[in-house]
Amino acid sequence: MRGRRGDGPVVLDVIGLDGLLTALRTDGYRVIGPTVRDDAIVLEEIDSVDRLPAGWGVDARPGHYRLRRRADAAMFAHSAGAHSWKQFLHPPRQRLFTEDGAGYQPADDDYPRLAFFGVHGCDLAAIARLRTVLGGTAAFARRADGLFVVAVACTEPGDVCFCASAGTGPAPGTGYDVALTELAGPDDHWFLAEAGSDAGTRALAAVPSRRAATAAETEQAHTAVVDAATRMGRRLPPGDLRDLLHDSRESPRWDDVAQRCLTCGNCTMVCPTCFCTSTEDVTDLTGAHAERAERWASCFELDFSFLHGGSVRRSSASRYRQWMTHKLATWHDQFGSSGCVGCGRCIAWCPVGIDITAEAAALAREHAGDA
Repeated sequence: MRGRRGDGPVVLDVIGLDGLLTALRTDGYRVIGPTVRDDAIVLEEIDSVDRLPAGWGVDARPGHYRLRRRADAAMFAHSAGAHSWKQFLHPPRQRLFTEDGAGYQPADDDYPRLAFFGVHGCDLAAIARLRTVLGGTAAFARRADGLFVVAVACTEPGDVCFCASAGTGPAPGTGYDVALTELAGPDDHWFLAEAGSDAGTRALAAVPSRRAATAAETEQAHTAVVDAATRMGRRLPPGDLRDLLHDSRESPRWDDVAQRCLTCGNCTMVCPTCFCTSTEDVTDLTGAHAERAERWASCFELDFSFLHGGSVRRSSASRYRQWMTHKLATWHDQFGSSGCVGCGRCIAWCPVGIDITAEAAALAREHAGDA
């Protein structure tokens, strides 16, 4: 049951944070968290806080992502990398069944209990959106069942972040079991921890070194998060983006962006909410073994809109328009919210630096007659 909180916020030091992680592992969770690998922040299984990216920050801007050393030992003061939590709930490729000499074999449905450790507000919102879209599918439901989420409030947004204008951060919204706010300085490093569910209350109770937070500490953490909202690198334009995108169907801006867009699909691969898939069948050379798998697909692929007689969206302009219009407009019609959570991944990982906030702003200016 999410939503029930504990007696009040508590303070954990680094040892206490490790105690929380250990308590989750002891309870049978496979803990996934951020760590450094291949010169990037990636998400993978961790067994202690020593694996967290302490002292690492990120410089991200359109078409650019680099790690940088920080002056402190902050563990969660980094903006989103190419990995998102989606990969553990909705994998890039998942086998559906195999067929060989032993006959039809359904996919393995033995899914581990997962604990996500260090989920920023934008990604917490992305998980909620995936639940809305994919929650009715058996594989997603089994992976998400019993998911434990340790969310982290963002106190240092990156240049490509725009969660404040997307309404998803920097404070985490609903759906977490424990929420952390990290305060790291040259002489002090601590975490304000708040339970968001019964499971979160029990997990924090298992940390012996916790102590009740003072009113001053709670206010300090709150102020750091509020201040972060004023330091976002980007923002979506104000107003009804759904109507703006619908009214901009014939805008010449789509041809402008098409001259830059490579239709590589990077934006859909790193997006934490893109969910489209395709199905493929594979056999070995003898034909004795076959398997069917589901894999991520992208609306930037030429064959994505293929119907009898050819593809519907053959131009780069039409494919970019489809992606952006679905993300910011028709997603509302389908699922009741925007499909964008303001993480900025699509901006940083676009090879040519196309910026969805800049494109939306250009359309808004054009619609207002200022272009």
